[in-house]
Amino acid sequence: MSIMYVILPVALIVVFAAVIAFVWAARRGQFDDLDTPAMRALHDDVGEKQPPEVP
Repeated sequence: MSIMYVILPVALIVVFAAVIAFVWAARRGQFDDLDTPAMRALHDDVGEKQPPEVP
């Protein structure tokens, strides 16, 4: 039962830190554009050289 005196405050600190990190990221605009990064991965880079083909 004494482990509860350790686990409960540690869990509350972790949850509090996660909430603070989420609020900080949301205010900084981290979640403003969720579609563009996914679409950018589908396009080829124009400036990169292609590796030579092996016959």
